[in-house]
Amino acid sequence: MIENSININQILSIKNIIIYFIVINIIGFFIMWLDKYKAKKGKWRIPEKTLFIITALGGGIGTTIGMYTFRHKTQKLNFIIGFPFITILEIVTIIYFFIQ
Repeated sequence: MIENSININQILSIKNIIIYFIVINIIGFFIMWLDKYKAKKGKWRIPEKTLFIITALGGGIGTTIGMYTFRHKTQKLNFIIGFPFITILEIVTIIYFFIQ
């Protein structure tokens, strides 16, 4: 009998984690561009809550770079403090768990 079970360590390999962070940050960067584009065109906007969710899911580097690249949300204090704060908190948490 062939066993087709996947080990959690295979799913959470360093390679897969790195791929995840690359993809989520590309999505974060893209979503900032898309929201800026929609703002310029007067179209339906991406909710701010969604931008923060993408950041909290690990896309903080992408959303922060996108914010300054596209000069989008740079006048809103909760974004200029919130995005970097969430990102730094995540980095510190990741470092903490890798050290242990």
